Amino acid sequence: MPCQEAPLSDATSEDDLWIFGYGSLMWRPGFDHLDRQRALLRGRHRSLCVWSWHHRGSQAAPGLVMGLDRGGACVGIAYRVAGHQATEVRDYLDARERVTPVYLATDVRLHLDDGRPVNALTYTVDRANPQYAGRLDVATAVATVRGAVGHSGRNPDYVRETAAHLREIGVNDPFMQAVATALLD
Repeated sequence: MPCQEAPLSDATSEDDLWIFGYGSLMWRPGFDHLDRQRALLRGRHRSLCVWSWHHRGSQAAPGLVMGLDRGGACVGIAYRVAGHQATEVRDYLDARERVTPVYLATDVRLHLDDGRPVNALTYTVDRANPQYAGRLDVATAVATVRGAVGHSGRNPDYVRETAAHLREIGVNDPFMQAVATALLD
């Protein structure tokens, strides 16, 4: 699916779909969208808490990727998808995000940077899934990520890209920055 950004439109249809990205969806959405804005989600936080058995590692040598875990707040990117493309984009995201059942498709309420509240689709971590890593220290995260490779590429690249995009949207995440910096050595 192409990832060309359509011209911004002020008109919002009730059929439009908002998607919330907090990890690789921030920098590689993979779908057409009408609008892209920074957004705040309350009640969930971004965490490097998912053992990646497919995209950035394997079951034998897992990597680590982001999960949207309960508690706190998360700033990420919200994308508005045209209503006529909503089903296609949902199917694409389910195939991408739910290769294994560690993520749950979840409806959430976002607050866009322009002040509007919107309902959105995002993917939250299932704490009962064996891929849920929980809270890790920097040394464990670095050791896990350093050599992991999966179908979507090297795990260190994922961590560095995500950390760079967090900085780009003005998010200070000391844990991610520490892991990304340690991976430069």
